[in-house]
Amino acid sequence: MRQGSGDWRCRKTDAQLARQRPLLDSLDSIEALREWCDRAGDRQDARGCEGGCEIGSLASELADSDQSARAGLVAAFDRWEGPIRSGLARMQARGELHESADTAALATALLAAIQGGMLLSQVRRSSTAYRQAVSVVIDHIESHLVR
Repeated sequence: MRQGSGDWRCRKTDAQLARQRPLLDSLDSIEALREWCDRAGDRQDARGCEGGCEIGSLASELADSDQSARAGLVAAFDRWEGPIRSGLARMQARGELHESADTAALATALLAAIQGGMLLSQVRRSSTAYRQAVSVVIDHIESHLVR
């Protein structure tokens, strides 16, 4: 790995998180989750579905060959998953999400759908797979709402 590439990863993650901060700080409703994911799909469409996720792309290149880089990538993905998990925990604390809902697993599932969907949208040059994947996971999260 190049000298300073860990700094690059951190700066890229910081910049992406900063741009999305208002939405990330309020991921505590089904509507907010859908809006955040829809905006990501819109950004993919605006780029012609080229590029995918920078962190995901870097992860596929370095995860098996550089343990230091892999640890940094774990931290970067954790920084993305954290706001999802926190929002779901707030929903649960307010009594909107069933107490039995595993917020950590739901957050991981949504992050995985986002990453896999971004990769498929990049390969297929269509955001359809991304939108379908995140919609199915958000629908599953919604099935845990207290009615």
